[in-house]
Amino acid sequence: MFDILLPEQSEFPLYQQLYLQIREGIRNGDIPDGQRLPSVRALQLQLNISKTPIETAYQMLTSEGYVISKPRSGLYVINPYKELSHHHQQRTPSITTMSVMHSNGHLNQGQGVIDFNPTRLDQSSFPVRTWNKMLKEALEQHVSEMGMYGDPQGEYGLRTVVSEYLRNSRGVISTPDQIVIGAGTAYSMGLLTRVLPGLKHIAVEEPGYSLVRDQFHLNGCDLLPITLSDKGISLDQLESSHAQLVYVTPSHQFPTGSIMPYPERERLLEWANTRNAYIIEDDYDGEFRYQGKPIPSLQGLDHNGRVIYAGTFSKVLTPTLRMNYLVLPPALLNHISHKRQEVFFAPSRVEQWAMTAFFEQGHWYRHIRKVRNLYRKRHHQLIELIEAYLGRFVEITGQNSGLHIQLIVKKEVSSEELIQRAANVGVIVYDLRKMWMNHQQDANQFPRLYMGFASLNAADMEKGIRLLQKAWNMD
Repeated sequence: MFDILLPEQSEFPLYQQLYLQIREGIRNGDIPDGQRLPSVRALQLQLNISKTPIETAYQMLTSEGYVISKPRSGLYVINPYKELSHHHQQRTPSITTMSVMHSNGHLNQGQGVIDFNPTRLDQSSFPVRTWNKMLKEALEQHVSEMGMYGDPQGEYGLRTVVSEYLRNSRGVISTPDQIVIGAGTAYSMGLLTRVLPGLKHIAVEEPGYSLVRDQFHLNGCDLLPITLSDKGISLDQLESSHAQLVYVTPSHQFPTGSIMPYPERERLLEWANTRNAYIIEDDYDGEFRYQGKPIPSLQGLDHNGRVIYAGTFSKVLTPTLRMNYLVLPPALLNHISHKRQEVFFAPSRVEQWAMTAFFEQGHWYRHIRKVRNLYRKRHHQLIELIEAYLGRFVEITGQNSGLHIQLIVKKEVSSEELIQRAANVGVIVYDLRKMWMNHQQDANQFPRLYMGFASLNAADMEKGIRLLQKAWNMD
């Protein structure tokens, strides 16, 4: 067990104080690998605070891979970093260690490693000066509000600009009252399990986003894995299940990259309407499409209030901001209107004010154009490099949108072997095994790997692909 001491005064909200203290304890080794975290109830009694900030902090730690959930047991620390920092130059990481680093995204690029991480963005594109200016203006213009709590659903000004943006860019039909600003995807998924009446059985994509799946599990829901085809989630399996809610990524399935066509979208909406069920549409990277017209949102096709739309600022701006949004159907929002103070927990008001100004002054739209062009260029460069150096030995899929591709390697070898060979030459690729609930690779199926490109320049991408050509014997 370990002690947590919260300062009497702090500029950070409680959930962030908890998150930062535990995270730093894990990073510096004070909280060792395998340590069980206190239960929410135990920490609530110890600190004499409400459970909401504790749950939020735990969800953030889980989402970033610092802890994992063990069924009917609790949360346990994963801490390979201290050992790695001392021995990295003396040894090649094992597959086990690499898989932990992959899920967390904490490998030191300074060691000369080329990391095709699907979750990383280009760090140099973040508008530091502009964001600092927005923060400064937010503090100056809202000084009269600094002594007051904000709307737990999120600042109304931010909800207004988000509603307008979603209508124009993604075809999402909403009012500001339907928008809920959250402290990250993990928080929002946990919130939905508390506000949906009688929710127990949730269908999820197989493979699918493990962070969301873990949040549903942490909140006591039964998960029903539904397999995928090239048209997205299997609607035959879904219709024969007893799911009350389904979580989907229809515009760019994570991790395979498949896109759900219009007929399947209509059929999915009909399922939800007939079953009186809900659909969570996670449009996590809907801003990035490289071929064809943008795919309209599923929510925009919904005329019966069955779709809960989820989006984030992370893929466009930065994942360090910890800010996302939900668009709730009007009936669901009305259902929980009397519980707003209990179930909603908005992020920092200062950052919300800054984000509002970022939109209102046009910076968001300029930034989105900038990174779209940057990532489109890197996307095309990676495709060209793979075709040039790996050629007939691989097949690229899921490449029409998003910030990663799926690579089918046409060799009689396991994905673990390919990952290890890549690691031996200083390149990191991913099989995203954690995204499966029940991973069983067909003996007749070629291994599938995943490669991100947003954080790598052309020179590093070419060097990485050349090294993979050598490591995988594809000359």
